Amino acid sequence: MEVIAAIHSRRSIRKYTEKKVSAEQVEMLINAAMSAPSAMNYQPWHFIVFNEDKSLNEIAATIPHAEMVKSAPLAILICGDTKLDSTIEYIVQDCSAAIQNMLLAAHSLGLGACWIAVYPIKDIMENVRNYLRLPDNIIPVSLISIGYPAEELPVENRFNPERIRFNRW
Repeated sequence: MEVIAAIHSRRSIRKYTEKKVSAEQVEMLINAAMSAPSAMNYQPWHFIVFNEDKSLNEIAATIPHAEMVKSAPLAILICGDTKLDSTIEYIVQDCSAAIQNMLLAAHSLGLGACWIAVYPIKDIMENVRNYLRLPDNIIPVSLISIGYPAEELPVENRFNPERIRFNRW
């Protein structure tokens, strides 16, 4: 799939078939995420893969707006590591770049995915942290539900020239 077409046609998919995502596809998704740019090339990310029904249901229960994870065959939690970069603002930006790469990679593989916020919602971060017993230096940023789409959403043209300024406001 051509990159610009993928960017414009990717949608947040919340309904999935029961078909499993292969280990090779999981590796491709994480490899794409790890190819993202990061501040000073610190690459402060870690990934936790959920591919068993029990763990998918349990991680979904820690995040109030993550119901779609219960029907997904796969979810990946992207975390930042303050030992690799102590600046939370850079960690969030770096992890967000990795997430976008993962979403586009999933779309290019014929998979659907949905970005589910964890950071900066303190209660949700604490729920995830406690459930996974994360070390203090690991910040849960986002959970991505992934699977073969059981829904097809229309492409939207979101281009708005009124939001563009040149050289100054």
